[in-house]
Amino acid sequence: MSTTSIVTMAKQSVSWSIGLSVLMIVAGILAIVVPPAAGIAATILIGWLLIVMGVLHWVFGWHTRTAGGAVWGLLLGMVYAAVGIYMLLRPVAGLAGLTLALGAYLFVEAILEFTLWWRTRPMARAGWLMVDGVVTLILSVLIWMTWPSNSPWVIGTLLGISMIFSGSSRLMLVLAAKQVVATA
Repeated sequence: MSTTSIVTMAKQSVSWSIGLSVLMIVAGILAIVVPPAAGIAATILIGWLLIVMGVLHWVFGWHTRTAGGAVWGLLLGMVYAAVGIYMLLRPVAGLAGLTLALGAYLFVEAILEFTLWWRTRPMARAGWLMVDGVVTLILSVLIWMTWPSNSPWVIGTLLGISMIFSGSSRLMLVLAAKQVVATA
């Protein structure tokens, strides 16, 4: 492969990457503008993923039946599939469940951040771990205190913020790469 073809491929991938980064930013803005729709979309996606995981557990259970794993694989697959089907049939209730689970996750994360801060407090700038723990704990408490009325907007808004930051960071990296490619 010649150097010219590598530069051409890099220029083409930069254009695609810029387009996809901008698309991610626009999708993030839309998720923030209409958070219930983004939350329901995430719930439906997670529902389908749970169903796929249920089927995979059934297959794994079937293939390990001689080792005694069939019962547990089938039972676990049934739980995954049942939760996934429930989320697809009742996405609003599924969204409420996801919101509650997010609050619990953030609470556990805050405890772990505080633990890490406590263990690393003699180190320089370890206080940032405590700040992270405090902010995470506040978010957790806010979610729990306003649940279930916050369910329509929490997941969609956080998803939108994440997509905007992901798209922006990738766009900045791609623009830096574009300058490197332009000089090649």
